[in-house]
Amino acid sequence: MDGAAPGIHPSAVVEPGARLARGVQVGAFCHVAGDVEVGEGTTFGPHCSVKGPTRIGRDNTFHGHCAIGGDPQDKKFAGERAELEIGDRNTFREFTTVNRGTGGGGGITRIGHDNWLLAYTHVAHDCFVGSHCVFSNNATLAGHVTIGDHVILSGFAGIHQFCRIGDHAFIGMGAFVNGDVPPFVMVAQEGYGRPRGINSEGLKRRGFDSERIGAIKRAYRAIYMAGASLDDARAKLAALADESDDVRALLAFIESGDRPLLR
Repeated sequence: MDGAAPGIHPSAVVEPGARLARGVQVGAFCHVAGDVEVGEGTTFGPHCSVKGPTRIGRDNTFHGHCAIGGDPQDKKFAGERAELEIGDRNTFREFTTVNRGTGGGGGITRIGHDNWLLAYTHVAHDCFVGSHCVFSNNATLAGHVTIGDHVILSGFAGIHQFCRIGDHAFIGMGAFVNGDVPPFVMVAQEGYGRPRGINSEGLKRRGFDSERIGAIKRAYRAIYMAGASLDDARAKLAALADESDDVRALLAFIESGDRPLLR
């Protein structure tokens, strides 16, 4: 234990080897396994389960019945060492589940800072989640998914394994995504999710001015509305990228993907 003793409810079980910093609160009927490290000010509501190897930063809030750091739901997992890393100031609402990584997938699941994961959300093995994201109720990531910063997943959204969601994207309620979603794009439900414009309102809230948003809109039209092939759209983006850092980031995202672009 580090510094002042954490507050541990008498009914909770904290196994030897767990390292809880000062100010950590462990609620009733929680179970914290060994090989778990928890930073200052983090709190666990009742009936939470935390397995390791897991490292959790400071000032996180886990509401009741969260299951954190469990074994990956992957038949290929054979008990090899695999980790979970969670940053600072995240909120995990009731019944959220977050799994550790797998040996074949890089060995770690990682979540950044200042995220809100609402009730019944799921982050599978080997996922990378950025910072300042909001996952609404029942949003689900399959394995090996990469989520950028400032991404919103609406309720019941589902992301297929190995997909990437770029910064500032918005995935609408009930959308099932089976391809990469570029930065700034908004996806609406229609069977599998399909692009339906850029996330203009979210960009405005984050300080994007009209010039930046205009450049992103022109890039969106080149990809999704001009009827051009993907190669032709890339060429158009390359020309637009000379005048916009945001378009350059969008083009770099497209060119680095392994899965087909969602179009």
